[in-house]
Amino acid sequence: MNIIETYSHLNGLEFLIVHKLELWEEIKNVIALVDAETCKTKVSKEKTMKGKLLYSPIDMNKAFSRLLHTNQWKESRVSYWVTKNEKLIRKTLTMPATDQKKEIEAVGEVPIFSYNQTDFVKNRVAVEVQFGKYSFVAYDLFVKHLAFYIGDHIDVGIEILPMKTLQAQMSSGVAYYEGELYNIVRQGRGVPAVPLVIIGIAP
Repeated sequence: MNIIETYSHLNGLEFLIVHKLELWEEIKNVIALVDAETCKTKVSKEKTMKGKLLYSPIDMNKAFSRLLHTNQWKESRVSYWVTKNEKLIRKTLTMPATDQKKEIEAVGEVPIFSYNQTDFVKNRVAVEVQFGKYSFVAYDLFVKHLAFYIGDHIDVGIEILPMKTLQAQMSSGVAYYEGELYNIVRQGRGVPAVPLVIIGIAP
């Protein structure tokens, strides 16, 4: 695979180059090592592409996972407690999880356990490889990366997406770089409030 485009949100790429250059080089190497043609395994059942051989999101995810895990990128989870009380959520948002639970219970509310999970984290950098539906990317950018950043678990998030040229050779409904770049830019310069690097790839 090749990196076709990158977008730096809130100086995410600049941060990587200055402070985490070895991780940025590692990500670029992983992308270059993914053999796109070995992932062209899905026979389409859709009317407009019936019988056509497409790139398989599952196989591409497996290829990325194998290479990232080889380089010691590991899953990370951030646990927290939620409640129906908005003011209480604001009060407990930045507390450790155990303190959140106690604070919620102390005022007679019911604490509800929840967590955010990211597949690949290393040295305070999170990577999401996204060949899924549009809604998954929005969740990555506006919930996962943001939660890990606010919780002081990461300094920057990386989102790897197919370019439209690659997405056009996949099942319908898969998110693509150009569309998600539009969604980020449309929100304004400071939203989401987390440094990000959006990478668009293609064979």
